[in-house]
Amino acid sequence: MQAKNQKIVVLGTGGTIAGVSASANEGLAYKAAQRGIDDLLDAVLGHQQHWPEALLDCQFESEQVAQLDSKDMDFETWIHLAQRCEHWLSHSDVAGLVITHGTDTLEETAYFLSQVLSAAKPVVLTCAMRPANFKDADGPQNLRDALLVAATTQGLGVYMVAAGEIHHSQYVQKVHPTRLNAFDSGETGLAGRVHNDRVQWLDTFNTPNTSAKLRVSQLPPATQWPWVEIVMNHVNASTQHIDALVQAGVKGLVVAGTGNGSVSTKLMASLVLAQKAGVEVRLATRCNQGVVVPTENHIFDATGGLSPVKTRVALLLDMMSQLQSH
Repeated sequence: MQAKNQKIVVLGTGGTIAGVSASANEGLAYKAAQRGIDDLLDAVLGHQQHWPEALLDCQFESEQVAQLDSKDMDFETWIHLAQRCEHWLSHSDVAGLVITHGTDTLEETAYFLSQVLSAAKPVVLTCAMRPANFKDADGPQNLRDALLVAATTQGLGVYMVAAGEIHHSQYVQKVHPTRLNAFDSGETGLAGRVHNDRVQWLDTFNTPNTSAKLRVSQLPPATQWPWVEIVMNHVNASTQHIDALVQAGVKGLVVAGTGNGSVSTKLMASLVLAQKAGVEVRLATRCNQGVVVPTENHIFDATGGLSPVKTRVALLLDMMSQLQSH
């Protein structure tokens, strides 16, 4: 438990957790990012008569950093969010942060933050699969659980909490479009669980060694971030889009290969030409479970061990870090 009167700061970015539908019976057709973070937090704090012991001595503060559907998340918002995280984490009375976020791109935001934040305090993202006014909205419980994890976790780490599950930012992926436990951490598995206001960290989970690739203050303006896209190998995959991207000036390509990062002969030839033209190419797998195991047959860098979308974030940060060093 944190020291008495330690503060948990909740940063709102929108998403389904702040969404509103036409009726309390409609859980799929809704408009995201309609309710402010103050309202979401007040709805949780209003049940303090049954408050977890670990939260009794905590103070809470909220800030609306953005208000959008996470499918529309962008680099400008990422930079602003990272800056506000750094601001609050630098306060000695702040024990940790909670961030409310849409489910669609949460895994990318979580991984990005894990690579740019350096303060040794927990950052916990949470979300919802149902809008705030739904009769069985899952947002309030998810937010309550996230507050508890932020208040009791020691040291730096970016986590995601929803449906009673704790996932680490390195591994978490959204794997289902509608169910409440829509996230999974593949073969690595959960970092822990929250049940009856108790946090249980699993003995089978080993926290990955992560360090900031680029400090928040070193992030260039969003307009100066390199252009990196994801391409996928599939049956009869065309090379025209790769050639067009190279001609248009793309700086990096992430390949979501089949199996252990396999790429068709035609696609491989086009990617080799792209690499010769100066485009950075990295390899991941489109499989939901497991990562690419690099072999001598792999031409492109396949050492990251990340999903395609997180490999893209890693490549973006690596490219910007290289520019900083020159």
